[in-house]
Amino acid sequence: MKVSECGAQLVETIPIGLTYNTTIKSKSTFDALIGLVSSAKFTIDIASIYWTLQGTDVMPHPNNSSAKGTKLLNAFMDLSKYRSVKIRIASNNNIFGDNSTDLALLQGLAQIREINFNRLMGGVLHTNFVIVDNKHLYIGSANMDWRALTQIKELGIVLNDCHTLANDLSKIFQVFWYLGVENSTIPKQWPQELTTTFNASNPLLISINQTNYSVYLSSSPKPLCPFGRTNDIDAILFIIENADKFIHISVMNYYPLFLFQKNIHFWPLIDNALKSAVIDRKVNVRLLVSHTNYTRESLLIFLHSLAAFNDEKIFGATIEVKLFVVPTFTPFQASIPYARMYHDKYMVTDKTAYIGTSNWAADYFVNSAGNGFIITSKNNTSAEHNLRNDLQSIFQRDWDSSYAKYV
Repeated sequence: MKVSECGAQLVETIPIGLTYNTTIKSKSTFDALIGLVSSAKFTIDIASIYWTLQGTDVMPHPNNSSAKGTKLLNAFMDLSKYRSVKIRIASNNNIFGDNSTDLALLQGLAQIREINFNRLMGGVLHTNFVIVDNKHLYIGSANMDWRALTQIKELGIVLNDCHTLANDLSKIFQVFWYLGVENSTIPKQWPQELTTTFNASNPLLISINQTNYSVYLSSSPKPLCPFGRTNDIDAILFIIENADKFIHISVMNYYPLFLFQKNIHFWPLIDNALKSAVIDRKVNVRLLVSHTNYTRESLLIFLHSLAAFNDEKIFGATIEVKLFVVPTFTPFQASIPYARMYHDKYMVTDKTAYIGTSNWAADYFVNSAGNGFIITSKNNTSAEHNLRNDLQSIFQRDWDSSYAKYV
C-alpha cells in the first residue's frame, strides 16, 4: 500500500554540557514535542511510562533546567482549556511511588487510564509515543520527564502527515487503553479492528522526505500483539539476522537475563543472534551501552563476553563494545536522581533502522509493554535525507566521542 508523502526527522536530547567534535543537525526532543502539541487541532493520544515534567516531581530544589518540562506540561493543559483538544493518556499506576502531581493536574482536562501492568503481566508499560490528530507522531526513548528534555541522552523520531502509520500506532494505543479499564484482562483474541496488515512480512510502503521506505511498528509482549502485529523481539532478531555488513546498537541496558524475577534466568536470544551474525555471516557488530552509578555489576561480564569476539583473524568479523558515560559538570547535575545517562534504544544496520522504547533485557520483551519503529530504505541510497544514514551518523558521532570508551 502506497501513501502520500510524509515528513520525518530524528530527534535527540543532548544533555546540558555535552559537546561533540562532529556537528549533526537533529531537532531537540523538547522542540519536537512542543511542535506536535502546538499543531494539535482535535486529538492527542499519549502512552508514557510515567509523568515527571515538573522539577519538584523529582527533587525539592530543581534549577531552571526543569523549565522545559513545566512548559510542556502547561502546553498540554492549555490544549484542553483553550483549544478543546481531546487528550487521552495511558500510563502506569504510580509504579515508582514518586511525588509527581502531573496527572493530578491533568485530571478533568484529559482522559487518563493508569494501567496495572504488574497485575496483568508482571511488568510495566514501558513505551513512549504521542499521536496527534491521527496523522503526526513521536516514538522514542524520552519519557514525559523534564530530565529527558535536558539531562538525559535520548533519541526518537517525529513523523508528520503520516495518516496510515499514525492510524496503525493508534491501534497499539487502543490496546493500552483497553487494559486501563479497572479489572481488565488480556483477551485470548483481540478485536478485529485492532489487527494490522503491516509487519515484518508485509511492511507499509511509504514515501518519507521524498525517499521510498518500507516501515512497520512492533509491540511487546506477545500477548499484547493483535493478529498481524510483529512482536518486538522478533523484529529485533529479524533485523540482526538480515544484516549483511554491520550491526550498530545503542542501548541503555544490555542483559541476556530476566532481571526482575525472583530467580535470575538466562535469556540468550539477542546474544546468540549477534554472535551468529559474526561467526556465520561475517557481519561486524558494534555495541554502545550506557554506564552510570546505577549500572549492575553483571553488565560488564556480559559485555566482556561479547568483546571476546573482537578478533577478525579468528572469526572473520568482530564485535566491538564501548561504554558511554554522560559526565556531570556541576554539583547540581550530580544531585539529580536517575539523570546524566545514555538512554537511547536503537539499532542501525547496513539495511535497516530500528528505534525502540525497551531496554535490552528479557523482562522488557516478555513481561513489559514496549514498541519499535522499523524503517528500511527501498533503494538504500546515500541521500542526505535517508533516515537510516542519519541514524548511522548519530551512532558514529557517539561512538567516536570522548564519552565512549572500550570495555
